[in-house]
Amino acid sequence: EVGEPFKEEKAVAKYLRFNCPTKSTNMMGHRVDYFIASKAVDCLLDSKWAKAKKGEEALFTTRESVVDYCNRLLKKQFFHRALKVMKMKPDKDTKKEKEKGKAESGKEEEKKSKKESGKDEKTKKEKEKEKKKDGEKEESKKDETPGTPKKKETKRKFKLEPHEDQVFLDGNEVYVWIYDPVHFKTFAMGLVLVIAVIAATLFPLWPAEMRVGVYYLSVGAGCFVASILLLAVARCILFLIIWLITGGRHHFWFLPNLTADVGFIDSFRPLYTHEYKGPKADLKKEEKSESKKQPKYDSEEKSDSEKKEEEDGKTEATRNSGTEGSGGERHSDTDSDRREDDRSQHSSGNGNDFEMITKEELEQQTDEEDCEEEEEEDAESRPSHEKS
Repeated sequence: EVGEPFKEEKAVAKYLRFNCPTKSTNMMGHRVDYFIASKAVDCLLDSKWAKAKKGEEALFTTRESVVDYCNRLLKKQFFHRALKVMKMKPDKDTKKEKEKGKAESGKEEEKKSKKESGKDEKTKKEKEKEKKKDGEKEESKKDETPGTPKKKETKRKFKLEPHEDQVFLDGNEVYVWIYDPVHFKTFAMGLVLVIAVIAATLFPLWPAEMRVGVYYLSVGAGCFVASILLLAVARCILFLIIWLITGGRHHFWFLPNLTADVGFIDSFRPLYTHEYKGPKADLKKEEKSESKKQPKYDSEEKSDSEKKEEEDGKTEATRNSGTEGSGGERHSDTDSDRREDDRSQHSSGNGNDFEMITKEELEQQTDEEDCEEEEEEDAESRPSHEKS
């Protein structure tokens, strides 16, 4: 027979209940809180009962004294000892493991048959090297992949069952709480709630000034809530009106964070937001993308034009070498062709490559063209004189 607990024992149990780290789990279909014995001993050694007072000795001096005191609490049914029972794997996992084992045994038999069939030593060595490399890669992946810490997190599941030997032992033993006192905070909250309900029911007996003050407070709170609701509706109506008038191009939100999951002050920041989603915005985006790509195209065009100029220079050199003894007519023809090619090169491209020419250059070009025409007329008139 166990007597009723003393005040000191209740105080120690209450301190241990609210200060010792606990965890919750299911036991026999009920939700229970449990703690570990070593942590409970450490908690009591750090309590006020482990410090000596004036004229009195400390209640807890060593770990053994704490264990003896906890045995007293256990006998007075503040908590009881439980047993951890690991849950067995389901049948599906066992079947999968058996199938894996069979597959591995079949692979080993196939390897043996292959070896007996008499393959070349080179192929065997290459396969062994590849297997070693694959094994090293898999091990490195296992070490590097973030799946390794998940194994630590996924702990083995267990369930609690009552232990036959009800003794408190210092270690990793598990003890389930039976003693569940009411915390002071919960008691105070409940007391305040009860007083508020009683005061509300006695509202007709309040003084006139207090009733008028409560009336004005309630009206002010109602107006505030109504104003927020009206703002939420008005901002949606304003957005729809602007969206319809502009054909969906302008998105204007007044107080965009009013209904967002933010604080009271942040719900009124910013005052408004405006976004333009029309064709000009798309054109600006395209222009930005094209401006990034233009340098590449310019460099490619320059390289192509340079290649063309080199090829034209080579063809002109071959023509000049072949037409040195043939006369001045062909030379003039090649010069005119070369100038026409240069002009066509300047004008060719994407329509964007135009060179700026000064007035002096234009006058020089016109003088050269006039000289070429006079030379051509002289060449035509010479053979007629020789015939005469």
